[in-house]
Amino acid sequence: MTAAKILVVDDELELERLIKLRLRKNIRANEFQLLFASNGQDALKKLQSETKIDMVVTDINMPDMDGLTLLSKLQDIDQNIKAVVVSAYSDLKNIRTAMNLGAFDFLTKPIDFDDLEITIKKTLNFVQQTRETLSQLQDMQAQLIQSEKMSAIGQLVASVAHEINNPVGFIASNIDFASEYIQDMLRLLNLYQQHFPNPGQEIESTLKEIELDYLVSDLPQVISSMKTGTERIINLSKSLRNFSRGDTAHSVAFNIHEGIDSTLLILQYRLKARKNCPSIEIIKEYASLPLVDCYPGQLNQVFLNIVANAIDALDDLNQECSWEEIKRNPYTITIQTEASTDNDWVTIRIKDNGSGMSPEVREQVFDYLFTTKPVGKGTGLGLAISRQIVEEKHGGKLTCISALNQGTEFIIELPRQQSYKEVSKPKCDRVLASCGS
Repeated sequence: MTAAKILVVDDELELERLIKLRLRKNIRANEFQLLFASNGQDALKKLQSETKIDMVVTDINMPDMDGLTLLSKLQDIDQNIKAVVVSAYSDLKNIRTAMNLGAFDFLTKPIDFDDLEITIKKTLNFVQQTRETLSQLQDMQAQLIQSEKMSAIGQLVASVAHEINNPVGFIASNIDFASEYIQDMLRLLNLYQQHFPNPGQEIESTLKEIELDYLVSDLPQVISSMKTGTERIINLSKSLRNFSRGDTAHSVAFNIHEGIDSTLLILQYRLKARKNCPSIEIIKEYASLPLVDCYPGQLNQVFLNIVANAIDALDDLNQECSWEEIKRNPYTITIQTEASTDNDWVTIRIKDNGSGMSPEVREQVFDYLFTTKPVGKGTGLGLAISRQIVEEKHGGKLTCISALNQGTEFIIELPRQQSYKEVSKPKCDRVLASCGS
């Protein structure tokens, strides 16, 4: 048996020793042959000098050349190489960029070495199967990329939601008990104060030192704040599960509004005001929609790509517009939904008030590998795959309306396919990016 060659790219030298130690059984069994590089440049040299490296495990944040730049260059060396990226749970922007660059899977730091072994075996198995069938799948290359990307994002988001659930459940339960205990202790303290109004000099000094009156008044607010924060994490976990829900072999009835809302929650951090970047207002104009027969995970990926591209377009305006101009014309992304008169079709419109596209760019926006973004930010796959999901997988239509200085609008039209009970109609509302965050 020939050992699979795995290139590990990380600037932490101690990690090399740990990986060798934890995977020593696989190395002795001639399953894995490990190579190491300290940054992207070192990794490129090894990729060019070594023969048939099967997969790459790379950190994202490294000196000289980061993991995202390395990912962008892998396909030029060998299209069969698959990469697993390593970063933190909170780094969703880099996660999305990595997935658009073709990353196969994702691991979090600190690394769970059992998970690392499972991920390596899963990735190597995929590489082997791909190499065996590649000659028969050249005409399905875009579909293969779609499958990889959806699998990686789905696994990542589902695993994050799963890891959040248990500890948050413990916290939520204990907060309720803590609130009851605190109320009992405060009631007991009040009785002590009533029956022992003169507790002695030492206790009096301590009471002044800890500002008892302030503690008594503020403690319930502290518990309330903790409970609110926990509820927000629970809501985020629910949205993550909804976003990553696995598709069955057949389409299922799906609430389109739930898919859009879960996508917006995942992208919430990019909608908030940041340094030199104002907040982006989401305007939701939801109509009454029937449930739609579809593949929810794939449609959520379409929503993610389009909304994230709109955010990118508005971020780019920061380089062109002054703060006064932005105040006069705040950044907005408007999402409208409507059903046809006979309820057989559903339409979703996602429009930004950015700088828009030239006719030349608009004509190519759905072309495979076409992108106007700099290296490391775009791959030209997102919209091409989105159109494939909408039109080939769902029998719908995805179009783009855009002109320079007029913003950009993407229109998703989906057939309902079957009759289902209508979703209750929410009111048209404006949601500031800072609300509920």
